[in-house]
Amino acid sequence: MKALIAGSFEAPYARHAPVARDTTALLAEAVVGALADAGLGHGDVDGFGVASFSLGPDRAIDLAWRLGLKVRWIMEDPHGGASALNLLQHAVRAVEAGDAETIVLCAGDHLGRAAFADLVANYNRATAEHLTPLGYAGPNALFALLTQRYCKAHGLTREDLGQIPVAQRAWAARNPGAVYRDPLTIEEYLAAAPVAAPLTRYDCVPVVAGADAIVVTTSDRTSGPAVRVRALRALYNADQQEGDALTTGFAELADDLWTAAGARPEDVQAAFLYDDYPVMALIQAADLGLVPDGDLRRWLHTTVGERSFPLNTSGGQLSAGQAGAAGGMHGLVEAVAQLRGTAGERQVPAAELALVSGYGMVLYRHGSSHNAAILERIA
Repeated sequence: MKALIAGSFEAPYARHAPVARDTTALLAEAVVGALADAGLGHGDVDGFGVASFSLGPDRAIDLAWRLGLKVRWIMEDPHGGASALNLLQHAVRAVEAGDAETIVLCAGDHLGRAAFADLVANYNRATAEHLTPLGYAGPNALFALLTQRYCKAHGLTREDLGQIPVAQRAWAARNPGAVYRDPLTIEEYLAAAPVAAPLTRYDCVPVVAGADAIVVTTSDRTSGPAVRVRALRALYNADQQEGDALTTGFAELADDLWTAAGARPEDVQAAFLYDDYPVMALIQAADLGLVPDGDLRRWLHTTVGERSFPLNTSGGQLSAGQAGAAGGMHGLVEAVAQLRGTAGERQVPAAELALVSGYGMVLYRHGSSHNAAILERIA
């Protein structure tokens, strides 16, 4: 049985969500919205998957019960920015194997200031034992070093890298769901106060509250445009944290991804790259083949800066915000909306094929989890 993505929804992100709109409420809102978008009801659901840093002590089964779901397949994924595509990979296989017919996948968090500080401090033992003793609390300092190294290796300046957040802010202006929609100029970007040199506030993903969800179901349960996973590849612990991170696991999985999809990077009409920091969006673009001539500066100023190629049309996490684990599903939901033609003012004309990536779980030098998918519109 062919598995298709039939609906998606993003519970509106908020910088300071009310206490009553907690993680459970946000995830429920996303699930209800995605089912409505797919034209399906709770009674159609027999599979459920969730990713969240703040759902505990509840688990996927508890949330499924709260939502009134009776399911044959259930999954919980803890891998941060890579969790959404990981959930999707398993859900597609489950539907095609007959383990379930309609699976709802959701991701989201409501992390207050204290809860976020606790998450950073207790993210995993690997970080606590190998990174924190060096004096790096949280990812900003780590990715500041990575940004310095990458820019030096490729002769890039802050103005070059700033093309990404400036362009994505322009896309965010067309997205009523983005938290940060005011125009951002390159002059404002360059003048911003540093957070961890060379990173400023516009380079560091803003924490918000929110949730996202998609519906994976059988082809005979879809109505209207749907989305097919043409190829999905993943790689974890690509270099055992012993590399310099100037290339990532994406470079290693790229050829297999494009071969499996029967496509090339120039065939996609848009890309949705995990953008917790601008340098990571750039590294993924390079490693996945979106910069065919290797001229990163030209790609940043023309392809991205002039928006000749749609990159993170929601504004990405840098402007829409990062709602915890929902950050890994944010680009996926936007890709589904673009391919189904429901993206409103920011709709990419004739969007038929899209690239989506997931990245996450910092261990020591960089993220350890990489996955990417080629998605295709099915009329």
